[in-house]
Amino acid sequence: MSSTASPLPAASTPSRPPVAVGVLAAITSSHLVNDMMQSLILALYPILKGQFQLSFAQVGLITLTYQLTASLFQPLIGLRTDRKPAPYSLPMGMGSTLCGLLLLAYAPNFAMVLCAAMLVGIGSAVFHPESSRIARLASGGRHGLSQSVFQVGGNTGTAIGPLIAAAVIVPNGRSSVAWFAGAALIGIGLLSYVSRWYRQHLALHAGSRKTVAHSEAPALPTRTVAWVVAVLLVLIFSKYFYIAGLSSYYTFYLIQKFHVSVPSAQLHLFSFLLASAAGTLIGGPVGDRIGRKPVIWTSILGVAPFALALPYANLGWTTVLTMIIGFVLSSAFSAILVYAQELMPHRIGTVSGLFFGFAFGMGGLGAAVLGVLADHTSIFRVYQVISFLPLLGIVAAFLPNRRHP
Repeated sequence: MSSTASPLPAASTPSRPPVAVGVLAAITSSHLVNDMMQSLILALYPILKGQFQLSFAQVGLITLTYQLTASLFQPLIGLRTDRKPAPYSLPMGMGSTLCGLLLLAYAPNFAMVLCAAMLVGIGSAVFHPESSRIARLASGGRHGLSQSVFQVGGNTGTAIGPLIAAAVIVPNGRSSVAWFAGAALIGIGLLSYVSRWYRQHLALHAGSRKTVAHSEAPALPTRTVAWVVAVLLVLIFSKYFYIAGLSSYYTFYLIQKFHVSVPSAQLHLFSFLLASAAGTLIGGPVGDRIGRKPVIWTSILGVAPFALALPYANLGWTTVLTMIIGFVLSSAFSAILVYAQELMPHRIGTVSGLFFGFAFGMGGLGAAVLGVLADHTSIFRVYQVISFLPLLGIVAAFLPNRRHP
């Protein structure tokens, strides 16, 4: 399409407002708490599989339930809050996650485990669109940096989950998940502070909202915007379908292939997730300096050689390769999200909800589909199949280049 060759117009560079450091720190810390609690589901998979005699397809169904719930609700919540902001929705969403966590600790059967996953998914659906918007509002114009800081909070929380499972939940049993209700209460307190700031911000800028919305209307034709969004969604698919297979079944892969213990496998999962958290901090600020497209291109297509080599590596190289993959691949999402927000700055909540929701949906669908594949073949075959997904990063060539002053 010839329309995709047109570069995005350069953003104007008025004097920047100061970064709201306290708000950005609070929303980032809340993201850590939120995603730490969510990652406990992932870390509990070996325990749940043993207690309820689950197949890999059923393990994948847990992820699908959580991810699909989040995927369906996030764009709708983002669209709604674009039209009518809801500052205090954030602590309410954390409350839903807290309820899901407590139910997960004492669920008597597989059906209740799925209900717990659904409650956690609802909490995630409420949290991510609005918190991403607030991170942008608090950024002082450094949008890429603020999204990376916000994302690194979530990825750090995700990385901590398996470590907590290995240190606390494995020796003390599934019911010890309930001990982390205190973390959820801390998250509710932090989000209440953020919500008050957001309400004050809305009141302060109420008179200028229509002017700002008009000035931030998209500069590119609707057809071009739709095409670029479609390309970005393909990239999200390749990233999150791959990550779903890599992370959801990583402990099982290590146990079956290398005969490591469950705590050892969870420590390996922690190293992968920690590398992912570190990589998240890179994409946004680097994109602020050199543009989003080079970051997106490198972070997805760049991991393809490592992904293709992973299924044939020994335990030591498996650890090294997964850490490289996590570090490089995780830098993509912040750059993709800010790129999309710059396309439609008047629809921040909708864009955030769409991309978070699609990412969650692809993660859930990937876990379910690959679980069925694992049941019918093997975990090793799953890792062979998904190793080709990063090659889809080649479609980043269709993204318009953005001029930078």
